[in-house]
Formats: sequence, structure tokens, C-alpha cells
Amino acid sequence: MAKKILAVVLAVMLVLTSLAACGNKTNTDAENTLKIGVILVGDENEGYTYAHIKGIKDAAKSLGIADSNILWKYTVPEDQTCHDAAVDLVENGCELIFSNSYGHQDFMKAAAMEHPEVTFVAMTGDTAKASGLPNFCNAFTNVYESRYVSGVVAGMKIAELVADGKLTDANYEDGKVKVGYVGAHPYAEVVSGYTAFYLGIKSVYPDVMMKVSYTGSWFDIVKEGEAANAFLADGCVIIGQHADSTGAPAAVEAAAKNGTVAYSVGYNIDMLSVAPTVALTSATNNWSVYYTEAIKSFMDGNGVPTNWAKGYSEDAVAITDLGPACAEGTAEKVAEVEAALKDGSLNVFDTATFTVEGNVVTSAFATDTDGNFVPDADEAVFDGYYHESYFQSAPSFQLRIDGIVEE
Repeated sequence: MAKKILAVVLAVMLVLTSLAACGNKTNTDAENTLKIGVILVGDENEGYTYAHIKGIKDAAKSLGIADSNILWKYTVPEDQTCHDAAVDLVENGCELIFSNSYGHQDFMKAAAMEHPEVTFVAMTGDTAKASGLPNFCNAFTNVYESRYVSGVVAGMKIAELVADGKLTDANYEDGKVKVGYVGAHPYAEVVSGYTAFYLGIKSVYPDVMMKVSYTGSWFDIVKEGEAANAFLADGCVIIGQHADSTGAPAAVEAAAKNGTVAYSVGYNIDMLSVAPTVALTSATNNWSVYYTEAIKSFMDGNGVPTNWAKGYSEDAVAITDLGPACAEGTAEKVAEVEAALKDGSLNVFDTATFTVEGNVVTSAFATDTDGNFVPDADEAVFDGYYHESYFQSAPSFQLRIDGIVEE
């Protein structure tokens, strides 16, 4: 009888242990045997994906994981191909599988349902918590923080251009300096990012307005260049981006050579190689912070967090080196703002700094519970600001604030 009771107790303990985290790994030799699968929307030639590749390789090196234990799937579209890639990785012995694009999420979730013995992480996703699957996770960085800082860099440049009399009437609309922003899709991730960028600019130079154009693709060098050229023709003096190619910075550089006064703020990678005279900086992610933490936790038997989102306070986000065109005093201003983000004295979406249709925002939800892409749960506005990536790792800020126009 005692043996039966002991067996029952041990069984219960095993069940509880399995529920404690997203995909436990208890093999003490995990650093030698763990196989990791990676599904990527692009390859090393695309900045966003390159940052993930570098982050995974850096994490693997620090954790003693051999290159041969990482299986890569490059340029995987956001369709059934992703599911097929995930299943293939499972069949090849991968126990932990990552994907890096929002559109991969549904296919990763389907694979997680079919293979409960494997842990799947869908980057930038937002359904892991609601799914209830113990082996399905989401992760993203608080990149909106680095976008805000890159906006501060742009604001410093605008203030300098105004002070030096470098702008003409063509650079203004209704008395405000014009800024252009090349976006990929009208997702919350992009809306959150461009809003943070705009608020960063306004924190330095308030009299600005911003126009946003969507290319319909995360990576399309031609469309991104065309969107930037349209903004330049309209008189925009700063061109920001949430798209993954060098198309926009290259267009700004070409225009500057022909006498146009305009500057570029990029994404993911340093754009100085393609825009040496006009690139100010780029908002970027340090993905090694997440991958190191997630993989080590998995190897230690603690599983992977269902939702993970960290920013400046953990060095998970940053801006790239400041370009030579940056305004005097930019480095000092950036250090001040970054310190405030790290200690929590600055909140990017402080509701005192923006309005929607002329009104101060007092309520906004963060979580979409019915799949229609409209947040309907989890009040995100409290303590005077919108708590981005608080209830889930993926950005949820979708408010269209005054001063920004989507074209």
C-alpha cells in the first residue's frame, strides 16, 4: 500500500513539474545534446533576420551549443510552408524551435498542438497566453524604447536644421516640420513603433507632423525606396522606417547628393554603409539577451517564459552608432534619455504627451481575445501611461494619435 501511495505522489509531482513552465528540459548534458530549430522569414541579407541569426549564434556560443546542433530554415514565407518547416525540424530531432515573424505564429501553434513534446516560440506573436498550450511561447523586445531614442536623435537634428535656417517652406505643413515614415504593415507592432519614434522627436522639437506609408511587405527594397522618394518629394526632412531593407536610407542618400536636405533613421542595422552622409542612427535589438536567457532556462529544466519582453533595462534594445550628420549634443541627450528609460522615470507612452482626436487617453485595452485584431481586454492605461508589452510580449499599442497621418 505504501508503495502505491508513493507511486501516486511521484506521478503527481511529475505532472506538476511539467506544468510549471513552457517546455521543460532536464537533461544534464543538454549543452551537448540539445538540438535547436530556427525558422526565419528572411536570411542574412535582411537586417531583421540577420539580427536574429547573430543573436542565436552568440547565445549558442556562450552556452556551449555546437553549430551542428542548430538547424536553420531560411526565407520561410508566412504560410503553410512554416508548418511544414516546423514539422521537418521536429522529425530531425529538434526539441526547441523558434520562428521570427508574426505571420508564422498560427503555423507554429498548430505544430505545437501536434507535438507536445517540443517547445515552439513564435517571435512577435500574441496568442501564446490565450492558447493555454504549455509548449507554445511568444517573445519580443521592447523595441519601442529604442525607437523613441532614435526619434530623440531625429528631433535633435530637426532642431539644428531649424536653428541654422536650413529648411524652406516646402519642409513645413501647417507650420510643422514634415517627417516621413516607411512602414511594412498596419500592425500594432508598426503602429507602436512609429508612434514611439514620433513621440521621441516631439520630446525635443514639438512642432512636427509625421506621414506614414505602408509597403505591404517586411522586405521590399524597391517599394521602400519608392516610399522614401515620395516623402522626399513632399518635403519631409527625416525618413524613418519599420521595414527591413536599405531601400529608404539609400534613397535619402541619393537625394542628398542632389541637394535635398533630408536625413535617415533606420532599423535593425547600421545604415552608414549605404547612407554615410545622411544616416543618423537605427533602432535595433540585441537578440542574444533573449536567446541566451530562453535557451539556458530550457536547458536548466525551467522551461521558456510564455511571454518575454525586455528593453533598455536589460540591454535587449539599443540604437546603432551615431552618424557624423547628427546634431551637436546628440550623444549627451541620448545618454540622458536612455538612463531615464532604464530607471523607469521615463515612460514612452506617457498619456500627458499625446492626444487622440484632441482628447487625453484615459483607457485603452491591450489584448485581443476574439481574433479580430482589436484589443478588448486588459486595461493598459494606468499610472499615467500606456503599458506596452505588459500583458503580452508583442506590441499592442494601436491608438492613432494626433499629429500622425497614415497615407
